[in-house]
Amino acid sequence: MRFAVAAFKQGLRSPSTTVGDLPYAMADRPPMKTTRAIVQTAPRQLELRELPIPAIDADSGLLRIEACGICGSDVEQYSGTLPVRLPVIPGHEPLGIIDQIGDRAAKRWGVDVGDRVAVETLIPCGHCRACITGQYQLCRGRGGLFGYAYVPLSQPPGLWGAYADYMYLAPQSIVHRVRADIPASLAVMFNPLGAGFRWAVELPDTGPGDVVLVLGPGQRGLASVIAARAAGADLIIVTGLSRDAAKLALAKELGADHTIDIEAEDARARVRALTDDRGADVIIEVSAYAPEPVAEALYYAAPGARVILAGVKGFKPVPDFVSDLIVVKEISIKGALGVTWKSYDAAIRLIESGRVPLAKMHTHDFPLEQAEQAIRMLGGEIPGESSIHSCLLPK
Repeated sequence: MRFAVAAFKQGLRSPSTTVGDLPYAMADRPPMKTTRAIVQTAPRQLELRELPIPAIDADSGLLRIEACGICGSDVEQYSGTLPVRLPVIPGHEPLGIIDQIGDRAAKRWGVDVGDRVAVETLIPCGHCRACITGQYQLCRGRGGLFGYAYVPLSQPPGLWGAYADYMYLAPQSIVHRVRADIPASLAVMFNPLGAGFRWAVELPDTGPGDVVLVLGPGQRGLASVIAARAAGADLIIVTGLSRDAAKLALAKELGADHTIDIEAEDARARVRALTDDRGADVIIEVSAYAPEPVAEALYYAAPGARVILAGVKGFKPVPDFVSDLIVVKEISIKGALGVTWKSYDAAIRLIESGRVPLAKMHTHDFPLEQAEQAIRMLGGEIPGESSIHSCLLPK
């Protein structure tokens, strides 16, 4: 067992030596500490609590949180639109430093105390059909979605979310090393950028020559622009509303060739004009709650287009959905929820490269105790304030 404490460095016995079933390092560890954590007890109800830090065994670890990104899923969880078992610690985009780690976990993950890691949201079971066929992002081997921010406080050891100073690392966790010199508020963008690479590149197989249309200029839409540009897309178009003017301008700075204000222009006509009347090869639908863009995507699509649906709609039906357009154009439609190791890795490599001005996408840092304000600002609930990418920075 490895611990980030001076006592261990000053002569505790080797982790391979045991007392009963416990390594000496665990037997001699300092007294149990506590951690601050934000706990959601009901829709729109968050509490700051002190919770015990659990003992770590040979297969698990403890992460000291540096930053936790906030996205639309946090807003949905907070409001109750995304059902989770309560009470629970939110926070599914953890970046942090390994504080404690078991010997087998260190060997399995290839990391040690003091290393900075990004942690994937999902904790796959490793034995269900999805896992063994290489689709671990669809794992439901524990009866439902099992991942950070979605496991209730009642399930030991309780620290299953990154809205905290420390978070438990379960044995099946998937971690990625991240360079220590990248500012935490940028390094934590591994999650939205990972979504961009999966939704805009991996799933639709985007490459040189493709025309990519992104519906929605939020953080996932902007991440899709960055990923599509990195994949060599020929033309990138982004749509948004009049109130999204600043985000649409940013989309151009991040790689988009054209933007369309759908409230001020005929979007169908503009897409046709920009694509020589052919339409888009790849369409990424990432607008929040509005089902209408799903139906519109079919009109923007070129023959043989690939359409990726990633924006959740609160289970509302899609009005005026003309399925014949799918048939006559032979459109392929895929849903997108999770992110894969490949796309997370691509995101981290891009962040570390420094080639993209990601700081322009990051708008706010919040201390842990202002988690509710951070969520409400991203959700557009605070008059006069708006956020694109923000994160919690526990102190």
